[in-house]
Amino acid sequence: IHTGERPYKCLDCGKNFTQKSQLIVHHRIHTGEKPYQCSSCQKSFVDKSQLVAHHRIHTGDCPFKCGVCGQGFRQKVTLVKHQRVHS
Repeated sequence: IHTGERPYKCLDCGKNFTQKSQLIVHHRIHTGEKPYQCSSCQKSFVDKSQLVAHHRIHTGDCPFKCGVCGQGFRQKVTLVKHQRVHS
């Protein structure tokens, strides 16, 4: 159930989160910890999803396809921005 409650608070900056896992990832901003490292270029990231998206640079994978023109994108957010050109 989506109650809007954000019970997990960052003690460093006061930002609140709905899930403990979100707080843990956020806290890495303050600690500088980047535990997920790219095996191709050694660049590091705060969470696994960032690493997965980054790794597509090396593989050339563009899994997010525009339904109008067929152009592919590495990240969904980039596809969403692109789709505005068709409206």
